[in-house]
Amino acid sequence: MATREENFKKIDAELEAMSDEELEQVAGGTWAETAADSRFLNSLNGSTDRYGALRIAFTPGNKIQEEIKNGWAQVGITFTAHNGAISGNEYYLGTKKITQSEARRHAMEHCKKFMDVKDWDW
Repeated sequence: MATREENFKKIDAELEAMSDEELEQVAGGTWAETAADSRFLNSLNGSTDRYGALRIAFTPGNKIQEEIKNGWAQVGITFTAHNGAISGNEYYLGTKKITQSEARRHAMEHCKKFMDVKDWDW
């Protein structure tokens, strides 16, 4: 099992491999985008389970979406899922709307503040 540090490095490397424009085009607003958020938050701080898109799509009610929304809230991001819609999910830092990649970068920086990261190469 990977350590938190290894997970941070993998997440950062994946984000660096794609431009913001490319990241915005990936599964925007679909259950797949929300599933990716659940996996990101799980690797980052364990605040959510790791969900697949089909499980999110076929789980009655909003239980999973609320879990992911709460996971984002723990790192200071307001999250609105638009599952099944054409438009992407929405992420806010305070009142400013930001992209998913900006939300992820903020989340990593937020968690970095509370961890011993003196030996990390960010």
